[in-house]
Order: sequence, then C-alpha cells, then structure tokens
Amino acid sequence: MTKISKRHFLKGKETQKLMDEISKNTKIQMRNILGRKPKIELINFDETRIFIVESKALFAFYKKSWIPTLIFEEALNLMPKIIVDMGAVPHVCNGADIMAPGIVEVEGKFQEGDLVTILDEKYKKSIAVGVALKGSEEIVRTKRGKVVKNIHFVGDKLWKFIKSLR
Repeated sequence: MTKISKRHFLKGKETQKLMDEISKNTKIQMRNILGRKPKIELINFDETRIFIVESKALFAFYKKSWIPTLIFEEALNLMPKIIVDMGAVPHVCNGADIMAPGIVEVEGKFQEGDLVTILDEKYKKSIAVGVALKGSEEIVRTKRGKVVKNIHFVGDKLWKFIKSLR
C-alpha cells in the first residue's frame, strides 16, 4: 500500500493559481468544468501530487506537468483521442507506448507534445493518457513506430492508488 506523505485543502488563491496552471498544461478550461471556487484537496504520495475535488482524483502531477486521471471523464472527453485496436489494448494496459500499426482512428487535432487520451476500439473507453510524439496529421500518415508515449494507464501505480481512495 502506498503511503500518503501529505494531505491538505488549498486556500482560495492557491486554488485559482493551480487551476490556471492545470488549464495551461492540459489545454482544458478548468473553470468551465469545476466552477469558480471548487474545494480542492492535494495529496502527496511517493513523488506524485494528486488533485482531488469532491473525493474524486481528477489530476496528477507527472514529470513537471499536470495530467487528467482516467476517472476524470469530463476532461478526457475534451481531449484529442487515439483509438487503438483490441489487439493493442493488453499491451497499452501494461504500459507499452502506442505504436502506429495499432491505431484505427485519430479524433481531433493536436501537436507533438500535447496530451491525448487512448481509447479501445470496441467500447470506446479511455485506457490510457499519453503524450503525442508526432502531430495528429503526421500520425495518420505514419505506418510504423511509436507515436504516443504512454504516461498513465489502467492498472498502473497511480490508477491503483486512486482506486484505493474510494
């Protein structure tokens, strides 16, 4: 079991600053989703910070930037999407990066370095969040190689920790 090192609620100015930072990192307007004054709690565990609103872990701080967690469907629905075939799903859920041959569809426009959500072909459920290694137009043309770096996936340490909070 992962140990929580710090847990606290943010004050008004801290909340606004953090929401602005997350909006900038993710290109998702936090005030549109959470309102102007949400009650935000931060949890630190290991080297990760988790952003919690109403007992739901919505964002995690990963490698110097904020990413939406897989349970924050409102944010995931606003992100560009990469749909992978069912053969790729077990590999993605084991942490593998997304390879061009496993992609069946790209929804939305994005640049290299942008966050994207990875969905399975059958159920259209988010199974991972990644960082695009190429822009959307280039990914559509690419036939081989890695195109998305997998940074958060179903079954990873963060996902298990979030499930333990419920």
